[in-house]
Amino acid sequence: MGINILATGAYVPQQTLTNDDFKRFVDTNDEWIRTRTGISERRMAGWEPNWYMGAQAAKQAIERAGISPEEIGFIITATATSDFHTPSMASVIQRETGALNAAAFDMNAACSGFVYALDNARRYLQTEPGVKYVLVVATEALSRFVDFEDRGSCILFGDGAAAVIVENSDKLYSAALGSDGTGAPFLCARSMQIAPEIRIESDFEDGFTDKPLHKLYQDGKAVYKFAVKALPTAFEKAAAKIGISAEEIDWFIPHQANVRIIETAAKHLGVPMEKFIITLDHYGNTSSASIPLALNEAVEKGIVKRGQKIAMIGFGAGLTYGGAIIEF
Repeated sequence: MGINILATGAYVPQQTLTNDDFKRFVDTNDEWIRTRTGISERRMAGWEPNWYMGAQAAKQAIERAGISPEEIGFIITATATSDFHTPSMASVIQRETGALNAAAFDMNAACSGFVYALDNARRYLQTEPGVKYVLVVATEALSRFVDFEDRGSCILFGDGAAAVIVENSDKLYSAALGSDGTGAPFLCARSMQIAPEIRIESDFEDGFTDKPLHKLYQDGKAVYKFAVKALPTAFEKAAAKIGISAEEIDWFIPHQANVRIIETAAKHLGVPMEKFIITLDHYGNTSSASIPLALNEAVEKGIVKRGQKIAMIGFGAGLTYGGAIIEF
């Protein structure tokens, strides 16, 4: 049993930062950024709370689905950049959308988060009698912890949100999720610290203690090495479960991190770049929101059509990866 994505929705912040805008923060230029990443501009939340972006995307998806918010049985929000330690973003989005009958929780699998959340939505739909719809929201405000003094990382990221309404279906479906925690320190943002009143000095070392607080740290070479293997692996593991080949996929929607990573994955899979949907040039890397943002845009433009086979593949901090193959 598979799922049907009944509708999609999206929201991106009002503020646009071009590559040239980063000259205000670091020593860089448009050509340097574009040739290395494929990114020209990105949206950044100058005033919008992360929950607000997620709620706006959710409202659009609900409206397009033509359902009542009260019919939603579960809300799963994928985010690595919650506005709060508690409550969950999903609970606030429930309040904003009026989905009063839904259970709600957040999930953090970083840039793989949407695929993780989608697979959890399917499992919940299959095991919980009476649930008709699950709302999956991926919303990120990466600008909240980007280090604007690090030109190697601050140029990569953007903010935004996307959402889907999911229901049970007999359509094609397969997914594979994975993680390699040994690489966790390669991409991280420490957010908690011990209060000085109770702190005890120690030589304890976990791979994170030397990383900055409240700022994103990235070992670019290590993440790149993982990513170029993780994207094809995510597809191949999901495809093996249902005996489908890359040639049978109509569209690949990868995590939008870096065009060079996507080109390497395409070459590994033997798939032309023309079958990959790319939006990172104008959104940048929006973490868990990048795949559903690209899906939403492709649906709005009429590129992705009903009945087509789509492979959504991602990787992220953790280090995590995930692939989902669906019939749209």
